Amino acid sequence: MAYTKFGEYMRILRIKHHEVMGDIAKLLGVTLPFLSAVENGRKNVPSEWVDKIVEHYSLKEEEVSELLEAIEQSKTQMKLDLKSASIFQRTAALQFARSFEDMDEETAKKIMQLLENSGGNSN
Repeated sequence: MAYTKFGEYMRILRIKHHEVMGDIAKLLGVTLPFLSAVENGRKNVPSEWVDKIVEHYSLKEEEVSELLEAIEQSKTQMKLDLKSASIFQRTAALQFARSFEDMDEETAKKIMQLLENSGGNSN
């Protein structure tokens, strides 16, 4: 079974605290299959889980940072707000989305360099 970084992080926490997935599913108010889907990367981590996990495990600042990084690395879907985007920005976003699955590593690196060089903000 392949876990995301979030899934790995949660598994370590559960083991350290002698808990099982069912305990955490109950804490988070979700079903065991939903929790499993999140830990395996089929669904994104709901934002309301962070405070519950931090409080339940009394995570220190460094541990909270690790949790947030694990969540960020585990994202499988992203939502883009295009309300204030220009027609050109919308077109670029849609073209990127259509091309994303077929993009090779070299092209992704070039795009990252272009965005970094432009300051990541074209407004």
